[in-house]
Amino acid sequence: MDMLWNGWGDPARATPLPDTVTGLLRELLGVKPRDAASVPLAEIDVPASPLDEAARRALEAAVGDRADGVRTDAETRIRHTRGKSTPDLLRMRTGDTAGTPAAVVLPDSHDEVLAVLEACAGHGLALVPFGGGTSVVGGLAPGRDGTFVALDLRRMNGLLDLDEVSRTATLQPGLRAPEAEALLAAHGYTLGHFPQSYEWATIGGFAATRSSGQASAGYGRFDEMVLGLTLATPEGTLDTGRAPRSAAGPDLRQLVLGSEGAFGVITSVTVRMRPVPKVRRYEGWRFASFDEGAAALRRLAQDGPRPTVLRLSDETETLIGLAQPDAIGASLARQDAGCLAVVGFEGTEDDTAHRQGGAAAVLRESGGTFAGEEPGERWAHGRYSAPYLRDSLLDAGALAETLETATYWSRLPALYAAVRDALTGTLTGAGTPPLVMCHISHVYENGASLYFTVVSAQGDDALAHWTRAKHAANEAILAAGGTITHHHGVGTDHRDWYVREAGALGVEALRAVKRSLDPAGLLSPGVLLPED
Repeated sequence: MDMLWNGWGDPARATPLPDTVTGLLRELLGVKPRDAASVPLAEIDVPASPLDEAARRALEAAVGDRADGVRTDAETRIRHTRGKSTPDLLRMRTGDTAGTPAAVVLPDSHDEVLAVLEACAGHGLALVPFGGGTSVVGGLAPGRDGTFVALDLRRMNGLLDLDEVSRTATLQPGLRAPEAEALLAAHGYTLGHFPQSYEWATIGGFAATRSSGQASAGYGRFDEMVLGLTLATPEGTLDTGRAPRSAAGPDLRQLVLGSEGAFGVITSVTVRMRPVPKVRRYEGWRFASFDEGAAALRRLAQDGPRPTVLRLSDETETLIGLAQPDAIGASLARQDAGCLAVVGFEGTEDDTAHRQGGAAAVLRESGGTFAGEEPGERWAHGRYSAPYLRDSLLDAGALAETLETATYWSRLPALYAAVRDALTGTLTGAGTPPLVMCHISHVYENGASLYFTVVSAQGDDALAHWTRAKHAANEAILAAGGTITHHHGVGTDHRDWYVREAGALGVEALRAVKRSLDPAGLLSPGVLLPED
């Protein structure tokens, strides 16, 4: 099944907002109905592919002359245009075809990827790797004009090796996360990586963007799971990961992780795996304030016992009920909503019971009140629903988007305030402030991430309206000492701020790597790094 071309996920799960929520948007935020419906897919006028015949023949030969190995039809090209950020969707809904690839190429092996790269180099074609299409930071459209092809990795979707003694698995990059989990579960194992994009994102995409799953407190980020990678580049193959840890120079795995297709195409990923948990338990805890709840999470992150899932919504997000997207608005009548923490435990019966009991003692000592299992179970049930809610808000005429960052615990309050102020200041129009919500989504011994969700009126030009707000938030993040992205990646949207975060020398070092691996600058131009 293909993802909805102008929205998120399964088209059958796209549902309109209840009338009560739509009424609140009108009353509280000044949201107005949209002037026009989204342009139907069949009515989008896509210019003919600019791919010349010689280039097409070279690409077809690279993928074994399969009949459908190179596709240039309008619908396939549209479905590989951009990602799933709100700006991406706003453009797609108007029928904007800027950034549409000239062709979509579907290899089925590492050698075919190398052959495609050679063909692209020979014909001056830029190339953008395409996994699940879930980028929300402009990672799937080159940052320059010109002919490019999308390299769709869906046919590279196998389990190449499983080592039960070492508890490792080698997976191809086009495997969607549910498929990977099913393959591992057949042997009694799991990755434990469940980001909000889980239903559609791919193994290669997780590695290329340093993805972080919702159970990262227990399983770790995806970059912590990766033990080895294979990278196909225009200059050849780079293999990394001879052993789980090494002192043999800088770790080249870390160079590939987070490279976002700018250095090469990831063609296999070796990951550590864990036994499928015997027990999963999720529960809710309430705190009087965000500061109080954050202090409690810090205690667990630093001194334990650490839960598998640990999240905290601020007062606004708790009041709206965004921690449970399938129950939006259910908390509006509460006067004591405070801040909701979702705490989850996975593992053996004994280990889960031990950590659950120990964490409960810490949370109570920190001012928390047990809210029962229902809030946690509702979160677990609806944790992949938020992107669908974003689409419904756009349909109703609201502007809805997310952004995330991270910093050290000592800087977290200032970062939280700075980003909220920046978003509120730029999105307030005609005296109507936006709804700015936030939660701590990932915790570490030394710091945590902040994940903001914004809902406001679209204004006269929704795209320009959000662009101003996003730029203001990015400036606030850097000024407050945060990182420009914790897990969404850099893409083109964060690139200019990433350059400032990395510094001139750091950027030049990365450019030197790109020149070595991709001397013609064909791979994802303008993504991650500005072009020379």
